[in-house]
Amino acid sequence: MANWKRTLRRKRKFIPRRRPVHYTHKLKRSRRIVAIAKLAFLGVVGLFVASFIIFPIFAFGLPSPDKIIRREGFSTKILDRNGEILYDIFAEQKRTPVPLDRVPLFLQQATIAIEDKNFYKHQGFDPFGMFRGLTRIVTRGRVQGGSTLTQQLVKNVLLTPERTIWRKIKEFILAVQIERKYTKDEILQMYLNEAPYGGVSWGVEAAAETYFGKEVGEMSLVESAFLAGLPQRPSVYSPYSSEPKAYIGRTQGVLRRMREDDYITKEQELEARGKLEELEFQERGATFKAPHFVQYVQKILEDRYGERAVEQGGLRVTTTLDLELQDKAQDIVTGEIAKVESLDITNGAAVVLDPQTGEILAMVGSKDFSDPDYDGQVNVTLALRQPGSAIKPVTYATALKEGYTASTLIMDVETSFPGGAARPEYKPVNYDGKFRGPVQVRYALGNSINLVAVKMLALVGVKDTLETAYELGMTSLKPTQETINRVGLSLTLGGGEVRLLELTGAFGAFTNGGFRVDPLAILKVEDKDGKIIEEIRPKKGKRVLTEGQAFLIADILSDNSARTDVFGPNSLLNIPGRKIAVKTGTTNDKRDNWTVGGDSQRVVGVWVGNNDNSPMKRVASGVTGASPIWRRVILEALSGKPNPGFEVPNGIVTVAVDTVSGYAAHDGYPSRTEFFIKGTEPREDPVHVKLKVCKTDGKLATPSDVASGNYEEKEFFLFKEEDPTAAPGGLNRWQEGILNWLTNQGDSRYNPPTDYCGTQNPVNVEFSEPTDRTSNLSNNFKIKVRADSTTDISNVVLEIDGSTVATFTSLPYEYSASLIKGVHELRAIATDKNGNKSDRKIAVGVQVPWDYFPTPTPTNTPTPTPSPTPAPSPNPTIPTP
Repeated sequence: MANWKRTLRRKRKFIPRRRPVHYTHKLKRSRRIVAIAKLAFLGVVGLFVASFIIFPIFAFGLPSPDKIIRREGFSTKILDRNGEILYDIFAEQKRTPVPLDRVPLFLQQATIAIEDKNFYKHQGFDPFGMFRGLTRIVTRGRVQGGSTLTQQLVKNVLLTPERTIWRKIKEFILAVQIERKYTKDEILQMYLNEAPYGGVSWGVEAAAETYFGKEVGEMSLVESAFLAGLPQRPSVYSPYSSEPKAYIGRTQGVLRRMREDDYITKEQELEARGKLEELEFQERGATFKAPHFVQYVQKILEDRYGERAVEQGGLRVTTTLDLELQDKAQDIVTGEIAKVESLDITNGAAVVLDPQTGEILAMVGSKDFSDPDYDGQVNVTLALRQPGSAIKPVTYATALKEGYTASTLIMDVETSFPGGAARPEYKPVNYDGKFRGPVQVRYALGNSINLVAVKMLALVGVKDTLETAYELGMTSLKPTQETINRVGLSLTLGGGEVRLLELTGAFGAFTNGGFRVDPLAILKVEDKDGKIIEEIRPKKGKRVLTEGQAFLIADILSDNSARTDVFGPNSLLNIPGRKIAVKTGTTNDKRDNWTVGGDSQRVVGVWVGNNDNSPMKRVASGVTGASPIWRRVILEALSGKPNPGFEVPNGIVTVAVDTVSGYAAHDGYPSRTEFFIKGTEPREDPVHVKLKVCKTDGKLATPSDVASGNYEEKEFFLFKEEDPTAAPGGLNRWQEGILNWLTNQGDSRYNPPTDYCGTQNPVNVEFSEPTDRTSNLSNNFKIKVRADSTTDISNVVLEIDGSTVATFTSLPYEYSASLIKGVHELRAIATDKNGNKSDRKIAVGVQVPWDYFPTPTPTNTPTPTPSPTPAPSPNPTIPTP
C-alpha cells in the first residue's frame, strides 16, 4: 500500500514544459526596463531631493562664483626699455592675463576639440562625461575625467585638486552657477588664463612666453595645438620633461580632433604634422634675461610696493635696460674672463650708464649667473670691493675745489707719512716702483702716480675727499669720523670699499659737466589693467662739481699723452677718433682690477677678480684684466654715436706754463699750454729760476755783489714742500724726501748753491722810486726803498736832507714826501739781523732839475724842512703756494 502511494505521488509530480527562446528574451528585457524605470524614478526623486536639500547644503560652504574672476595672483612683467620681456616675477604661478580676442582662433578651437567638444552646447556639465567619470570610481577606485572646461576652471581657481566624489559634487554645483552667470566666451577666456601649462606657467600667455619666447597672439596652428595638449598632463607633455618628445603624439592627437570637428582641413592637419618635428622651443630658463638686473629691479619694486604686489599684482614694469647691449656686454665679459682664467681671474662684472640721466643700460653681475662654482648669482656690481687707483679722480676733484690746478707741482719722491694711532709709518710706492721727482697734477693723475695722490690727499684732507665721494654718490664712503679713522691716507689708493655701480655713476659726473648721477633702473610701472602707477622722467641730478672742475678731470683722464709714461701711447685705454675719459685701478694685493670711463653719452665700469677675494697671479692695467672688457663694451655702447668730446666751458682759460714747475712760462724755458679755472692761473715761478751767482766761486751773489756787477745768472730748480702731516715744530718728512732724492740726481740744476759769496757786505739798499738824479718832481711824491741781504732785514731808516723822517721794520719800505721847490738829498740806511749795514744817497729836484743851483741873494734862505708823514702800516705777507 505504501509503495503504491509513493508511486502515485511520483506520477502526479509537475514537470514544466520548455518555453520558446524568444519568450525568454522578451521576459528579460521587460524586467530590465522595469529596473531602469525604477532607477530613473529614484534618480528623479534623488535629484529633486538633492536640488532642495543636499545641493544647498553643499553650496552653503562653497566659494562665491564671483571669485572665478581673478583679481590677483598675476605675475609681474619686467621689460627692457624697448618692451622686450626680461622676466616674470611671481609667487608660485607665472600668470599673465590676456583677453580672448588676443588668443588665436586655432588655439581656442584646439582647446575645445581636445578638452570639451560640446563646450558651446552644455550648461556646465556633460552627462555622458560625468557617467564615464563615475564608472571609473568602480574600475579605478577614484574619480577621473569627465570634466568640462567650466568644471576644470572651477577646479583650477576655486577648489583643491583632490580627487573625491565630494569635490566632484562641489565642482558640479559651481560649474552650473558659473554657466548661469557668465557667457561661454567669458568662461573660455578665464579657462585659457587659468589652465596649467607646465612648471610655473599658468595661462596661455605665460605658456607662449615660456616655450616660444613670444606673445600668445603670435602662435601658429601647430604651436596652438601643442599648447592645447599640455593642460591634461603638462609634466609629461612638456618638452622640458624627462621625455622631451612626448608632446609629438599628444599634439598629433589634438590636430586629429580639430580635423574631426571640422576646425581644420585634412591638408592643414598634414601640413601642421609636418612642422611638428621642426618645432623650436626656447632653452629652459631662457626667459630669465639679464638676471642680475632683474633681481636688482625686483628689490626696488618690493621696497616701493611690497612683496605681495610684486609677486601677485600683475605689474608691468618698463626698465632702463637695453637688452641688446646687455646681451653683448654679457658675452664680452664671459668671453674675456675665459681668456684669463689661467691668471687666476675667474669672474668679471660690467655696468653701462647714461651719464646724463643715470639710466642703467646694461648690468652684468658675473660671467655666468647660472654657474654655482663661484657664486655666479652674486651681483658684483653691487658688492663692496676696493677700487684701487680708480678712485684717484675724486681726490683730484677735491683738490680743484680747493684751488689746486692741473699744473700744480708735487714731488714724487719716497716719503713717509704718519700711520696714525698704533700704526706704523705709511710708505706708499708707485705701481712700477719708480719715483719721478717733479710731477704736475695732470701727469700724476694720468699716469696714476700713487705717491703724489697720497700727498694731494694729505693737502686737501681725508674728510673733504670723503665728502666729495659721498656727494658723487658713493654711499659706502660716508664722511664720518669712523670712516676717516678706518681709511686714512690709503683712501686715494682704494683703502675704502665702493660699489662698481656707484663708482661708475661718480665718473658720470666728470663727463656730464658736474651733475650727480644716481643710477636709475625703472622708467614706468603699470598695474594689470594698464593704468600707470609711476612714470619717471629721466633728468640730471643735482650739481656736485662746477662745470670747470668736471671738465678738467675729464680732460686729464682723456689725455692720452698724460698717461703715456706708464701706459704707453697705444694702450687699450686709447680709442682713436674718440675723446674718452678713463681710469684704471688695481689693489696692491691684486685682488681687484678696475677700468671705468666714458664720454658725455655713455660711461662704462668694469671689475675683474675673484668672488672669494683670492689674489690674481698678475694683471697689467691698460693691457689685461678689466681693460679689454671695458674697451669692447664702450665701443659697443658708443656704436653709431658721434664723438662729442668735452666742450671747454665758460670760465676756463688757457695759459702757457713751465713744463717742469707748472708756473707761468718765462725766460724761454720749455713750456706747454694748460687749462685753468679763471682766477687760479699760476703766478711768478719760484721753482724754475735764474739765480745770481758770483763769478768767482759760483756761490750765491749777495745784493752788494749784484750791485757791483760781480755775478752771472744760471738756471736752477728750487724744490721745497711743506709737510701738512707734521706736528708743529716737527720733522718735515716731505722736504726730507726731496733732499734724499736730490742727492742721487746728477743734473747740476737740481743742486743750486745755498751759501753766499764772502767777498763783500751782504746788505744792499736801493731807491726804487725816485731814482738818483730825477728832475722836476712834484711837491708831493712817494719814496720807495728796496733792501736785500742774505739774511732778514731788521730795519730801514729814511733821511731827507740829513733829517730822519721814517724808520721801517717791515715791508713795504714806502714814504709819502711833501717838499718845497729845490734840490733835495735822500738817504736810506738798511741793517740786517746780523748787524750788517748798507746805505744809499741820491739827489732829486722838486720842480727844478736835480742839479739846479740857485743864484745867491743878500738874504738868507732857510733850509727846507721836509714834511714828515707817519710810516704806513705794512701790507700782509703774501702767502707762498
